[in-house]
Amino acid sequence: MNHHTLKILLLLMLMSSPAFNCWAQSRRVQHTYNQQQLVRVYEYDYVDIQPQFPGGDCEMINFINNERKYPSTAYQNNIQGRVLCRFIVNTDGSISNIEVIRGVEESLNREAVRVISAMPRWKAGRKGDENVPVSYILPIPFRR
Repeated sequence: MNHHTLKILLLLMLMSSPAFNCWAQSRRVQHTYNQQQLVRVYEYDYVDIQPQFPGGDCEMINFINNERKYPSTAYQNNIQGRVLCRFIVNTDGSISNIEVIRGVEESLNREAVRVISAMPRWKAGRKGDENVPVSYILPIPFRR
């Protein structure tokens, strides 16, 4: 066996090993606790049908604009920006595991979480013919 063939064989063995498969799979699926239970959650780009707010993106923007209340102290102090949140759209369309992944200021962060918590059930994401939990990232803007 020459050196090049040996490299290819080693690479093939590595790719078929369980460690490699776990690493590759972890890039599109994460495991998280949801209601005291370990759940397999898909990344947004790795499902066949992405979760959707009822009525689509325009309705989601309208909902955010109507529901969001600018905290008065932050408004008076000219604090503004986008709060970036991550949450899970569950198999029944409910929202859980809301977290701020890039915040602006505590009162704005709390308001962004409150707005997402108030959202109606979404249309669940699908992988094949089954509903699956999907991780979703959403910015909530605060501008004066």
